[in-house]
Amino acid sequence: MIQRIQTVYLLLVVALLVASVCLPFGAFVDREMVTYEFTAFGVKSPDGFYSTWGLFSLLLLSTIIAFATILLFKNRVLQLRMCIFNTVVLVGYYIAFLVFLFSIKSDLDAIYQMNWALSLPLVAIIFNYLAIRAIGKDEVLVKAADRLR
Repeated sequence: MIQRIQTVYLLLVVALLVASVCLPFGAFVDREMVTYEFTAFGVKSPDGFYSTWGLFSLLLLSTIIAFATILLFKNRVLQLRMCIFNTVVLVGYYIAFLVFLFSIKSDLDAIYQMNWALSLPLVAIIFNYLAIRAIGKDEVLVKAADRLR
């Protein structure tokens, strides 16, 4: 249902994660001042292509979970659990990002320059938290109404 605030929060999560897949996370700059763009798909360098398919798959999984959570509006408890699981997946995304960052940085012997798009999944975590709070409030309201019957 679109009139519930958690649906708006979850739609914002989906939009932020889609934007995060499309935008670069940053760039590696080596000693000769050559720039290699770091995206969800990988880093292209003269030595080859460093694939970061794990980052793409985690962002895609999180986007699918957030969209599916919107459709679970009749089952608030499952919706709550899916939001919590989505937050765990996004935290795992940042851990995987750090692993890929340090391994590619050591291979390229370059400096990493962060882009603002790297913060989009963090904002999605915040919106997930707000959706969790709103779902909890709805559940308390429904239980209180059931008690009054």
